[in-house]
Amino acid sequence: MTYDARQFYIDGRWVDPVEPKEFQVINPATETVAGVISMGGPKDVDLAVAAARRAFDSFSQTKPAERLALLERMLERYNAHYEEIAQAMSVEMGAPITLAKGSQAQCGVGHIAAMIDVMKTFKFEEIRGATRIVQEPVGVCALITPWNWPMNQVAAKVVPALAAGCTMVLKPSEFSPFSAILWAKVMDEAGVPPGVFNLINGDGLRVGAPLASHPGIDMVAFTGSTRAGTEIAKSAAATIKRVQQELGGKSPNVLLDDADFERAVKRSVLHVFQNTGQSCNAPTRMLVPESRLAEVEALAQRIAADVIVGDPASPATNVGPVVSKIQFERIQGYIEKGIAEGAKVIVGGPGRPAGLATGYYVRPTIFSNVNNQMTIAREEIFGPVLCILPYKTEAQAIEIANDTPYGLSAYVWSKDNARARRVGGRIRAGQVAINGASGDWKTPFGGFKMSGNGREYGEHGLRDFLEVKAVIGVDAA
Repeated sequence: MTYDARQFYIDGRWVDPVEPKEFQVINPATETVAGVISMGGPKDVDLAVAAARRAFDSFSQTKPAERLALLERMLERYNAHYEEIAQAMSVEMGAPITLAKGSQAQCGVGHIAAMIDVMKTFKFEEIRGATRIVQEPVGVCALITPWNWPMNQVAAKVVPALAAGCTMVLKPSEFSPFSAILWAKVMDEAGVPPGVFNLINGDGLRVGAPLASHPGIDMVAFTGSTRAGTEIAKSAAATIKRVQQELGGKSPNVLLDDADFERAVKRSVLHVFQNTGQSCNAPTRMLVPESRLAEVEALAQRIAADVIVGDPASPATNVGPVVSKIQFERIQGYIEKGIAEGAKVIVGGPGRPAGLATGYYVRPTIFSNVNNQMTIAREEIFGPVLCILPYKTEAQAIEIANDTPYGLSAYVWSKDNARARRVGGRIRAGQVAINGASGDWKTPFGGFKMSGNGREYGEHGLRDFLEVKAVIGVDAA
């Protein structure tokens, strides 16, 4: 099917853009047109922000129980559209259908269900002596989301904003708009009051920047590149907005000398290749003992040989295309740069996989004998590219792990859990996973350093959309 999504959702209605400008969304697997959207501009932003501001006065005064009931209706309507949403993501950004159904679409369920649970016990008011501590919604929020995990990022922002009592304007990526349109339908069917949730499609220049600088916006929540996040922060600074950012990553993955290498290498390689490497927390820098380098190379080659690259619609596919021609060319440039700088290619390399002449398919690539000064070790590639870096001592491994401008995630493997926790405690990152453990939908997610500020998921995500007010001198009784 070809999607037609040329309207925006503003003030509880589907409306035409003020100045129509069409944009063709390309299916990255076929390089054909998947559908058409309209690209908004500053006038559309003004309309959406005005609707959100009008709605804020009443919605901010709703009781938590009312917002909890709204979330419960959203979960029911989301599940009703689950298959549609998964199919849309597979088409718009190339996710293998098994990933789209099993993980990508599941993110919406996970975030809504987790927030329902949080809202049942969260205290929006507390008495401390004669002072009442009140948690109030921060205001009207601009939510700017990327294409790589479309539902995860939309839900991770919309759900806590709504639970807090905020109103909002969502700008999804123009490369993955169809799943966001379906999300808007879910909101509408769930009975979200007019103006509380608004959606405008568009690019960063004509919609993202006007949202970030708009005087009617109180908070910007952004996920994307560190470069774009810097510009968002600059745009927001003049009006002293709160800015929550989840940005880039170059996550270290430390295999200590007593790790279960078979398990660690397998889980790590598959994690990097999942979602075609388009995950900000992917463990793309694998640090291994120098004496075990040849063993790790052989394991990585064997595991990569079983990875199937191909049509996202096939249930056999593990790795689909990257999202766009721009992204494809960018990744090719990094692979060529890695070769030019002397890294050893043990899997993959430049060009498309054999038999895939059409589509933005990248050969899953593993470099070995990488040093941490190489471009491929310092910059976020955002493709199925893994770097293996040898180290001599545990202290050197920690030093290499921290030698990065990023600090989103980190991974440590050891049969000695106390040792793994000790090493993980020395790494500057917002999340550290020990021996392949994973968090849940309430585990705080966000980064140190140039990986951003603030946290998403569960109660931590909710608190980022709240202001703290101290009402002093009130009789607590």
